[in-house]
Amino acid sequence: MKLYLKKLFGYEGKKVVITGSASGMSKSATELLLDLGAEVYAIDINPIDLPVKKAYQADLSKKEDIDRVIADLPETIDALFLCHGIAGFKGKELLVQKVNFYSQKYMTEQLLNRISDHGSVTFIASVGGFGWQQVYPKAVELINLNSWEEAMKWYEEHPKEIESAYVFAKQCLLSYVTYKCMSPEFINRRIRINAINPGDTTTGLTDDFNKSTSPTGNAEEGAKMIENIFLKSWNGYAAEPEDMGYPMVVVGSNICSYMSGQLIYIDFGLTSNWTSMALLNSNNKTIEEISHESNA
Repeated sequence: MKLYLKKLFGYEGKKVVITGSASGMSKSATELLLDLGAEVYAIDINPIDLPVKKAYQADLSKKEDIDRVIADLPETIDALFLCHGIAGFKGKELLVQKVNFYSQKYMTEQLLNRISDHGSVTFIASVGGFGWQQVYPKAVELINLNSWEEAMKWYEEHPKEIESAYVFAKQCLLSYVTYKCMSPEFINRRIRINAINPGDTTTGLTDDFNKSTSPTGNAEEGAKMIENIFLKSWNGYAAEPEDMGYPMVVVGSNICSYMSGQLIYIDFGLTSNWTSMALLNSNNKTIEEISHESNA
C-alpha cells in the first residue's frame, strides 16, 4: 500500500522546491514530501532541521538572496511550493508585500522555464485574502510589471493600497493564481497553479499574528479578536500545521493533475458561510461586514 501511495502522488524521485520549511505548515508539507520519496530543496530564513537534499538559508524579502538561491537550484523542477510569509505589523507594509507576495511572484517567474511540463506551482495564501476581487484591477496592474525594481516603485507610489499590509499581499497572491492559470507560459506547458487558503492555524507565527491583530499590540487581545472572527460563530478550534501542509502536498501532486487556477479554502467552511450570508442578505453589506457582525 505504501508503494502504491507513493506512485499515486507521483513525487518519488522528483525534484521539489519548497520555501518556509523551518516551521509550521511548510515543515509539515516538507516532511510528507520526504516520506513520499521526493528530492527536496528547501529554503527558509531560519535553519532547516529536516533531511532534505539541500537546505538554503535566505531572506526572501531580498532580491539578491533570492537570486543566489535560484542560481543553485536544479535545472529541472517538478513541483514548486511557495509557503513563506510573515504577519503584517504597522510600519512594515512594504516588507510584508515583498515577503508575502512579490518574492513569490518573482521566484515563480524566474523558475518557470525550469518547471517540467505538467508540473505544479502551489502557494500558501490565506483566508485573510478573502475579498480579493475588490482589488483585482490594482493587483493585475502590479502583476504585469516586468521587474522587481518597477514593483518596488509601484509600492512606493501606492501607499493606500498596501496599508492593509497582510491582506493586500494575500489578495495579490490569489489574484495572481486566477490571472495566470490560463496564461500561455503556464497553460501551453500544462503547468498547474493553485493556492490554499488556510483558516486560523497554530504555528510559530501565531504570537506575531495575535500581536499584529490587536490595535495595541497585545497578544492576548489579538488572540481574542482572531477567535471572534474565525472560531466563535461555529464554536470552532484552530487547525494544526499538518491540516494545511498535507492538503497542499496533495494539490501539487499527480492526484490533482487536472486542477489549476483554484483558490482552495481550508477553513472548515467558514468563508462559504460568509458567502452564503452575503448572498442572502438584503441590505448589500459586504462579506467582511457580515463576518464581523456574525461574531459580535
